[in-house]
Amino acid sequence: MIAKTQLLKENKEISALLTLIDDPDEEVYSTVSNRLISFGKDIIPNLESLWEHTSDETIQARIELMIHQLHYRDLANDFDVWKNNSHPGLIQGALLTARYHYPDIQSIQTMQDLEKMRRNIWLELNNYLTPLEQANVVSSILYNYHKQTGVEIAYDQPEDFFINKTIETKRGNAISNGILYLSLCDMLDIPVRAINIPRQFILAYVDTQYGIIHPESAYADRIKFFIDPLNGQIYSHQDVEGYFKRININPVNAYFRELDNKEIIRFLLEELSKCFDNDLNIYKMNELRQLAKLLEE
Repeated sequence: MIAKTQLLKENKEISALLTLIDDPDEEVYSTVSNRLISFGKDIIPNLESLWEHTSDETIQARIELMIHQLHYRDLANDFDVWKNNSHPGLIQGALLTARYHYPDIQSIQTMQDLEKMRRNIWLELNNYLTPLEQANVVSSILYNYHKQTGVEIAYDQPEDFFINKTIETKRGNAISNGILYLSLCDMLDIPVRAINIPRQFILAYVDTQYGIIHPESAYADRIKFFIDPLNGQIYSHQDVEGYFKRININPVNAYFRELDNKEIIRFLLEELSKCFDNDLNIYKMNELRQLAKLLEE
């Protein structure tokens, strides 16, 4: 009885609050908005219904902002749970990032497509392949058989950063393609990692045993070769040394350090935020940077 009475009170309060969304007083609207948001995402159907039954664009914009704030709060909570996991999965972090733009995303299709790729690669692998042959199998299946393409990072193309769209459209930039490549290698126990080279998102095939036997060794000494996630092209140490010479940077040890999954997703969020560097979407830039900062803590 108490629960029913409480629910009735909340319904009456919600109805009253919804009638005040159009209040011209910003202070009143702010109070109303904060109270509605406090009900959590269960209030979204009420807001969507109100949006459908009003033609006032100002009210619709206010409703859209509240719905966005509810999704964002929910997403921030899920990011907090993800980062505190003992082994936060890379693909899960990428799907959380995609939820910022696609709050109703269904991850099942993305995971099914990923599993198809994994199986296609697995069928071509065997215990006698060299590291280079393993990488060539992954790249051949991903870029030739599945026709995955790479495009340069463009901050006017936010969709290129989202893993669901990268897989769906078979088009991604170095970061999203790289996350796809890394996720497949992780599923297949192939030791490919993202490394910290400046101005690039590049992958490296790592000799894990070398690091165990020589724990004090330089990071670069543990790397057999490098992989460009745009197209699967293999680079040697000499190629990378040439890159550092071209950009006039001394290749210090830290640049060859492996990035963990939280660092990769933080980088993804930071780069994605640059897509919204304009007056209309500056709040999106700030929110994405807040999510990135959350992963630093």
